[in-house]
Amino acid sequence: MIVHQDDEETSLLQQPEQVVAKTPLPWDQFWIILVLQFSDYLVIDTLAPFTPQLIRDIGVTHGDETQVGYYVGMLRSSSHVAQTLTILYWSQLSDRIGRKPLILMASFAIASTMLSFGLSRTFLGLLVSRIICGAFDAEYSIIKNLLIDITDATNLPKAYGYLQISFMLSAIIGPIAGGSLSRPADRFPEIFGRSELLKTYPYLLSCAVPVACASITWLLTCFCLKETVSTRAPLLDLIKGWFSPQSYAKPSTISSDTMASCGGTNPEEISPTPLPLRDVLTPKVLAVTASNGTFILFDIALYSILPIFCATPIELGGLSLDPPRIGAIFAASAFVCYTTQILFYARLHDHFGAYTILMTGLCSGIPIVILFPVTNALARAHGMGWAVWLAIAIQHMLMVILDMSYASMVSFIRASAPNRASIGATNGVIQLVAGGARMVASACAGAVFSYSMQNGHDAWLVYYFFMTMIFLAIGTSLFLPRDPRLWEEV
Repeated sequence: MIVHQDDEETSLLQQPEQVVAKTPLPWDQFWIILVLQFSDYLVIDTLAPFTPQLIRDIGVTHGDETQVGYYVGMLRSSSHVAQTLTILYWSQLSDRIGRKPLILMASFAIASTMLSFGLSRTFLGLLVSRIICGAFDAEYSIIKNLLIDITDATNLPKAYGYLQISFMLSAIIGPIAGGSLSRPADRFPEIFGRSELLKTYPYLLSCAVPVACASITWLLTCFCLKETVSTRAPLLDLIKGWFSPQSYAKPSTISSDTMASCGGTNPEEISPTPLPLRDVLTPKVLAVTASNGTFILFDIALYSILPIFCATPIELGGLSLDPPRIGAIFAASAFVCYTTQILFYARLHDHFGAYTILMTGLCSGIPIVILFPVTNALARAHGMGWAVWLAIAIQHMLMVILDMSYASMVSFIRASAPNRASIGATNGVIQLVAGGARMVASACAGAVFSYSMQNGHDAWLVYYFFMTMIFLAIGTSLFLPRDPRLWEEV
């Protein structure tokens, strides 16, 4: 197998370079994908700055600061657990009934559960809201399916570069809304001081931002988004298929008239049908699944620990920052990160390739982890001076390189799909494992951080944990080809 891959790579490199015409982006639909992506990510970005303070306010920790990380991690992981249990089903279903119905369902789920989250005054209420949101929010997977549906290998890197506009706006607006609009009656008494509603529910105004955005995306999806699945089955037939496995498993066929009009072309080339799940689990899909899963494990753990690290007192291993400062740091970091990808990712991809960008991003995770204890040591020695802010800036600049790995991974996901009609199932398998990684990372990162802060425990334990994850991600990525085109040409 290894020799065969080397031969493929050698033959590809020995081919004379040909100028391939790039397909223009279909902006009439692509701009809707940008809005959908913004709405989906706005939820997490809005919650991140104020969640630690929210946990303190509801009194679930009974004043024990070391327990905050546990409950923050539990909230984050709850939605990932629910999403993990449903994402494969929604992805496979989207290959059969289309992408649009599931996007509508997801937008409604985001709006209703974020409203419920803002009106919750107990940890149980918060937990239930996040679980329901994760179970019915299929946007994370379906948006990738939509993106692959409307692009090809020539314009996918450019599309993903522009997709960073959504990430950037979400990562800027979300932290600002979450940090600045939390507890508005206390922060802006002259404006909201008379509002009993905002005094009773101090985080409702922050949650209202993603609620409004999700409502707008529902309308856009309903009236503007075009369906990209041409072989979708009627919903009534699928419901009948649930009670009759044979009818559900029966693939759709192409009529003889259609074949005749295409000059006897192979039906698989005209309109391939979704493959059974067992046929989707090819070695290519499994390799991408392992690489993407371990990368997600590290990246989600990293972003889960960042707000906790910033909010934790300096003497316990953090930086003692308040929600507005945390939100400002995240917003500034996001602006630099996504502006860089918008302007340079497509060019870097054309020059270096997806594999080189992926491995460079993963390797940048090593100094990112090292800078956590370094920053805290500087804060202990000199307070929050220029040295600490310089260390924070360097760490977030390295995270710009790390985040480019997401864009590179999409190229491998697209190349690993057995056929175009099974993109949803392929992405569903990959996102199923990624969802499990998010679940484990969100829960374990906060728990390990809180555990390492307690007396008698090794304060470096959390950083050993992060180092293990990043080396695991680097190791699994070594099984990917040097160029995703190798898989598409086989």
